[in-house]
Amino acid sequence: MTAATHSSLFPQVPESADAVLDGLDPEQREVATALHGPVCVLAGAGTGKTRAITHRIAYGVRAGILPPASVLAVTFTNRAAGEMRGRLRELGAGGVQARTFHSAALRQLQYFWPKVIGGEMPRLLERKIQLVAEAAARCRIRLDRNELRDVTSEIEWAKVTQTVPVDYPAAVAKSLRDAPRDPSEISQIYGLYEQLKRDRAVIDFEDVLLLTVGILQDRQDIADQIRRQYQHFVVDEYQDVSPLQQRLLDLWLGDRENLCVVGDASQTIYSFTGATPDHLLNFRTRHPSATVVKLVRDYRSTPQVVHLANGLLGQARGRAAEHRLELVSQRDPGPDPAYTEYPDEPAEAEGTARRIRDLIAAGVPAGEIAVLYRINAQSEVYEQALADAGVPYQLRGAERFFERQEVREAGVALRGAARAGSNDALLDDVEDLPAQVRAVLSTKGWTPQPPTGSGAVRDRWESLAALVRLAEDFARARDGATLADLVTELDERAAAQHAPTVQGVTLASLHAAKGLEWDAVFLVGLTEGMMPITYAKTDEQVEEERRLLYVGVTRARLHLGLSWALSRAPGGRAGRRPTRFLSGLRPGSTAPGNRAAAGGADNGSGGRRKRRGPVLCRVCGKTLTDAGEMKLMRCEDCPSDMDEALYERLRDWRSGQARILGQPAYCVFTDKTLMAIAEAVPEDERELSAISGVGGRKLDRFGADVLAICAGQDPEEGQEED
Repeated sequence: MTAATHSSLFPQVPESADAVLDGLDPEQREVATALHGPVCVLAGAGTGKTRAITHRIAYGVRAGILPPASVLAVTFTNRAAGEMRGRLRELGAGGVQARTFHSAALRQLQYFWPKVIGGEMPRLLERKIQLVAEAAARCRIRLDRNELRDVTSEIEWAKVTQTVPVDYPAAVAKSLRDAPRDPSEISQIYGLYEQLKRDRAVIDFEDVLLLTVGILQDRQDIADQIRRQYQHFVVDEYQDVSPLQQRLLDLWLGDRENLCVVGDASQTIYSFTGATPDHLLNFRTRHPSATVVKLVRDYRSTPQVVHLANGLLGQARGRAAEHRLELVSQRDPGPDPAYTEYPDEPAEAEGTARRIRDLIAAGVPAGEIAVLYRINAQSEVYEQALADAGVPYQLRGAERFFERQEVREAGVALRGAARAGSNDALLDDVEDLPAQVRAVLSTKGWTPQPPTGSGAVRDRWESLAALVRLAEDFARARDGATLADLVTELDERAAAQHAPTVQGVTLASLHAAKGLEWDAVFLVGLTEGMMPITYAKTDEQVEEERRLLYVGVTRARLHLGLSWALSRAPGGRAGRRPTRFLSGLRPGSTAPGNRAAAGGADNGSGGRRKRRGPVLCRVCGKTLTDAGEMKLMRCEDCPSDMDEALYERLRDWRSGQARILGQPAYCVFTDKTLMAIAEAVPEDERELSAISGVGGRKLDRFGADVLAICAGQDPEEGQEED
């Protein structure tokens, strides 16, 4: 609030250009007064970037340097554009255009179409999914509803990266992108989709950008006309621009440099849509004379929250990490982030709901609290826990769990199977309740193994998998429960979770939370496999997952909770481990790269290591005496950081070796040794030999296979007997 402001709802317009600068910190004032030449604002989370750029525009307009009609401010959402226009009006700078890339391009396309092409502009296709479905059908490729959404997203990605249908397979391979279908099939559908659009004289939203780019490239007179109108450009969230949007921006600019960009490479979390921070990171290379201003004063979060955010980025790798900003909190100290480990997911949800209820009782409005998770399928257990606790909630960016299409379809199928009973052939020879549910949901897309990649197909599978887990938990809690009993339970849960239509706790995915903030934020489900997500394979994908967690942390103003569960269901094996991103940051954890220190010192021989002195628990530091605990290098009760999927692969491999050797499985390796291997994830023979139970003979015999499995590779088959 500036000195001239008398109301947060109806602020008084500053009396002069200099009054516009009142209340800005030194760096924000530097942005506001840098009105000429290229300007790059590197703005960390909560540092007031929107305030800085709106005051820059307003100061230029009020000082008579920037004619309002000559300024085009570009944002990425209609909400952000509307907010910017509102702020500019309050600062006395009405008449400035603040639009999204698509909105600005569409306006220009509609104006120039009659002059360039003649006649009416083609109709804008509001929803391309129906035309994609028709293209797939004509290609004789069957897509279910979720695959259809994913293929549509792939076509959008191809177009914003300026990839034509014939080049799509090569582009996917080069980008290491997980395609939802065979790339050649998507290429086929994409090509026919484009043909159908031409036949029917319709265009989609990506065409709006492509056609505007085409006109500006081909018609110098029109490019000159636009450049005469717009002399100054401001681009917010510049780390999210796609190659196509950058091409349009270049054409708007021409050979001028009156451009101000604002962004933060550490908040790049939409690369799957074609966004890239490269344009932000390369800005000084393209514009050597650029003024660069860093905004690092964080007005949103307490020093405790900011310290964790800085710590997360301090462990980051890659080009974006090299340009990270070290935030400095401007707020009074607050509570430390709370790290909570729970035995299972329901306990995590119930514990989170209790903490939320306590915050509300202490005066924190429900609307100022958020629960953020990695995927939408995680919402159901939190919906239930909040409903049970009597806490109102609202879902953002997703349907309520029981309102999702796949969940409704699954409910209909389960209800039908319950009515049919023994007359349903699908349930022949299927006895227990979980097996019945798995059999029914397998007709709706559930499979024992998740589909590869992300997107709608994965989201659908996650929803169905949540129902399967619910059936398993229900059968465990209700001995002798039938399918009809489960259907009744599902109906009761669905009815109980219709939260009142009042402001409530926000439940949202981390992606949907971008650009928002709350007094209290709970980041839940922070286990390996969920954060980073399983299908983040490359270093670049893993680093984007780290940035996603960073975005989640920086949504919190005062209270921040981070939690994880050691097992999925009550009574389950506690085999999960907290996300690697918190290593060295949460109490009791070891910083990345220090794992070897827990296993004893190297004897300098380059081979096997010997442990000297007492064996200490690598989690709590207690001296170990039990042989099994010494093998694991931790107390039995201390949390495990075991890679559960790796452990299962090792067990499968051990079973095969035992069959070949004609010996019991424990003669290959004991369960404890396999657990120790899955926790240590050795990278070479030296690290493997340091694990108790891996002697010289077993190292020679099985070492190559074990190291291959730990590296995510398939061991050589056909191990010969000695």
